[in-house]
Amino acid sequence: MSRSLKKGPYVDPKLLKKMAKIQKGEKVVIKTWSRKCSITPEMVGFTFGVHNGKDHIPVLVVENMVGHKLGEFSPTKKFIKHGGKIQKTLEAGKKK
Repeated sequence: MSRSLKKGPYVDPKLLKKMAKIQKGEKVVIKTWSRKCSITPEMVGFTFGVHNGKDHIPVLVVENMVGHKLGEFSPTKKFIKHGGKIQKTLEAGKKK
């Protein structure tokens, strides 16, 4: 369910304060735990360290990301591989 148009997009006020302290050209990663924060045009060019539950994943914001949430660009689950006996035999055949 989306947020009301009357309220507007949610942007974390702490994140805005951190952005105000840093100039746009600096190569500083702004750490944040706010995955639900919407990306606004003012955020373009900044790098955010979005927390995925374990680490902070660096996300460089570009123009195409405006309107999306920060959490969309920081996956929380790590895909390793599908397995089983057939997969092991296929991998063993490729290595030889």
